[in-house]
Amino acid sequence: MTNPTADSPPTAEQGTHERTFHGDTVTDEYAWLIDKKDPRTTAYLEAENAFTERATSHLSGLRETIFNEIKGRTQETDLSVPSRKGGYWYYTRTEEGKQYGISCRVPVQDGQTDPPSTAGHPGEQVLLDGNALAEGKDFFALGTFDVSPDGNWLAYSTDFSGDERFTLRVKDLRTGEVLADEVPDTSYGSAWSADAGALFYVTVDEAWRPHRVWRHTVGRPASDDVKVFEEPDERFWVGVGLTRSEKFLVIEASSKITSEVRVIPADTPEAEPTLIAPREHGVEYSIEHHGHRFLILHNKDAEDFALAYTSADSPGDWVDLIAHEPGTRLESVDAFVRHIVISQRRDGLTGLRVIGDGSTDFYDMEFPEPIYNVGLAGNPEYDTTAVRISYASMITPDSVYDVDLVTRAMTLRKRRPVLGGYEPDDYEQFREWATAPDGTRVPISIVARKNTPRNGSAPALLYGYGSYETSIDPYFSIARLSLLDRGVVYAIAHIRGGGEMGRRWYEEGKLLAKRNTFTDFVACAQALVREGWTSPEQLVARGGSAGGLLVGAVANLAPEAFAGIVAEVPFVDPLNTILDPSLPLTVTEWEEWGNPIESADVYAYMKGYSPYENVTKLPYPRILAMSSLNDTRVLYHEPAKWIARLRAVAPDGDYLLKTEMGAGHAGPSGRYDAWKEEAFVLAWVLDVLGRAGN
Repeated sequence: MTNPTADSPPTAEQGTHERTFHGDTVTDEYAWLIDKKDPRTTAYLEAENAFTERATSHLSGLRETIFNEIKGRTQETDLSVPSRKGGYWYYTRTEEGKQYGISCRVPVQDGQTDPPSTAGHPGEQVLLDGNALAEGKDFFALGTFDVSPDGNWLAYSTDFSGDERFTLRVKDLRTGEVLADEVPDTSYGSAWSADAGALFYVTVDEAWRPHRVWRHTVGRPASDDVKVFEEPDERFWVGVGLTRSEKFLVIEASSKITSEVRVIPADTPEAEPTLIAPREHGVEYSIEHHGHRFLILHNKDAEDFALAYTSADSPGDWVDLIAHEPGTRLESVDAFVRHIVISQRRDGLTGLRVIGDGSTDFYDMEFPEPIYNVGLAGNPEYDTTAVRISYASMITPDSVYDVDLVTRAMTLRKRRPVLGGYEPDDYEQFREWATAPDGTRVPISIVARKNTPRNGSAPALLYGYGSYETSIDPYFSIARLSLLDRGVVYAIAHIRGGGEMGRRWYEEGKLLAKRNTFTDFVACAQALVREGWTSPEQLVARGGSAGGLLVGAVANLAPEAFAGIVAEVPFVDPLNTILDPSLPLTVTEWEEWGNPIESADVYAYMKGYSPYENVTKLPYPRILAMSSLNDTRVLYHEPAKWIARLRAVAPDGDYLLKTEMGAGHAGPSGRYDAWKEEAFVLAWVLDVLGRAGN
């Protein structure tokens, strides 16, 4: 690595690492960067960080301004709407100046039906203070937070590096004592037995795959724990949970396209798991307990999923409850004693359907805005006739409603405060449609300040993801206001590979159809220009993780369409990663991307779109790549290699790499640190758009 001057970036050393697959031999000159322990790697990343800081030093004032705008609009001391569970109201509160939330509860008072509106009264009990746990640490995240059914125990797990390997502990909520019980290397999730004597949890293998379920007896050492289930197939992940009724422990094994569920009665935790239905390749199903039956949401002969049920006492044949309706994607089912609520989506919008017990009659909740995002929020109680929902749009801040399932009345419990005089009427949201090269219409969600010119003169940011059937639905962002108030248009491209338009939307953007994701995004950018929202010279693309692959591929495909690209923890070296089964997640990803080891067609197809493989001497837009050293989902070396190759092959471009040296896939963990990181990105975006002086 050369030592950079004040004006020049570092230059990574080149090696001679070669790979050969299907007769194709390729030299990966920056493969050495994968060695996290190599001093050259650390030196290179630190040199890149130093160069990025120098290259953006002129934006330090703007970064501070945007950080203060985000902070100033946020009610720093705040309280979530308490949720009732048993004899307590549970909530999280934040305090000004503190990075993390504080989890609390208060007893339910006699006759109390509505959640308390304030905290801090004598009955408050602090269950877990994230600030105390994170003291002296650079990073902090929780993997599970699970109060036992009797309210006496809290299972929680912590990660202090960002690698998503958690240490599980148990706290006695009656005494405040944290027990000696301690289990390292656990994954997300846990579940309690009915008597709270046993705790079920999941551990990971060397490839970070959650693969084993264990039963822990409270008060006993982890060495006494019993392995309940192990998944040998490397394509499958395992999870554990408890039904809302608290009658059954649920063990789910799932790959990208196949799933299998087992249950254990919560009152007999030592029983052998009962299989609901054996796995069948390509069939996904999930279960929810509802009285005498298990509800089964499945896609067997039902592309957009259907709902059936089987006996809870003796699972067997499935009986149809809601037939498959093409175009209406059933995403999840939640059961309550007298009602069933189905989360669904149609025409690119989320929705909620309510069915009364013993009836096939239903109604869909209605909402007034043209684009929005709605879903269930919490709802730990099984015996209730009201549910809590979350609602937001691109101009309506995050809102919490309680909905009476009988009368359909909606009660607003809280709308996220936006300080500083925010007025929703100052902004407008729109739904546009782009036309992809194959004729497919692709939805775009747009928000801007009212009276933003539609003559191509406004700057814009286009966000996209487009993988894993993950939908990027319209959402509200306080940080985004710092762009909108400077005249920037913000748009979300709902491209194929995501789930916005149903299962087929996902299928048409994966495996050997993956290029549709990239061409859809370019079509969305062109539609924004065609409809007068912006111009290519004033358009920035942004994406993270698989969305980083998106914007990296688009940089090669259509560099002329964008002035800048923000790629966060970007999956920009997918072929080399998917060719290495020893890396975390690789084997599980073959059903998403294909297996280039076994298939020459998949190899050639992936090589044809991989951002790293296709760097060439193009007039690339300005690029900012953000990464995290401890990321186990997209390893830090991918963007590092990408930027190094861009510098070597197309040296006339402007490329920056910023690596968080003590964080994981989600970046900095504390809220103030996260705001600073977002301010850094937004300042860079505004600089590219020529609005840094505003």
